[in-house]
Amino acid sequence: MFRIGCHISAAGGYLAMGKRADALGGNTFAFFTRNPRGGAAKAVDPADVAAFADFCREKDIDRLVAHAPYTLNPCAAKENVREFALMTFRDDLQRMENTPGQYYNFHPGSHVGQGTEVGIEKTAEVLNEVLFPAMTTTVLLETMAGKGSELGGRFEELRAIIDRVELSDKLGVCLDTCHIWDGGYDVVNDLDGVLAEFDRVIGLDRLKAVHLNNSKNTLGAKKDRHAKLLEGVFPLEAIARIVTHPVLETLPFILETPNEEEGYAEEIALCRRLHEGENA
Repeated sequence: MFRIGCHISAAGGYLAMGKRADALGGNTFAFFTRNPRGGAAKAVDPADVAAFADFCREKDIDRLVAHAPYTLNPCAAKENVREFALMTFRDDLQRMENTPGQYYNFHPGSHVGQGTEVGIEKTAEVLNEVLFPAMTTTVLLETMAGKGSELGGRFEELRAIIDRVELSDKLGVCLDTCHIWDGGYDVVNDLDGVLAEFDRVIGLDRLKAVHLNNSKNTLGAKKDRHAKLLEGVFPLEAIARIVTHPVLETLPFILETPNEEEGYAEEIALCRRLHEGENA
């Protein structure tokens, strides 16, 4: 089944998120587990979770891709920042068990001058602290644009983190189309080649979700500037190839384009038409 959705505000709780996703035409969605800039998370209401589960079964909403706050940096140089990452990660993974079997996506972090190898080691250390055998959530490392000192701009960096994690069966990857384009992977003209490289370095069995975005930048710019699907440098036929590619089309697609709800609804409908082979 083709699954497409967007980021939904967590205000109002789980059932409200499900209804909002459905109203926009989505059958999957992403949400921040707490304020994207950090802070405490709201208490979970069991009745709300139960009603949400019933609604998702009715509407066939699945493959949720929760997102860690942007301020979570597991390889930070400052100890208090790493402590926040550890505390938030641990709390979020417990909260994710309210919606079993879903995904929790995070940015692998920025080493802020410590060096890539140190950053990789520190991020792996945090994952080794927070993952637990009984968890049903799959934690997704997001592909990044490689700007500044951030990790994940190359597939090899994600592989190096995975290789250092004891419970690596709990890990997957979320491929962000804007990020990898800005990082130098040509998903417009050589999507097959990019996926073959991903398979060689990481393994396609690790690929669990796609952040579907256009980019405002040229290939390899390392700037990470998302664009709406019809307004970036990717032509429409490249978006169509992505949503219909046999390796990708069964994964949940999450739009992270700079849109309001009306724009997301239009892009969800567009992606459905493209997936069915219709013209935009």
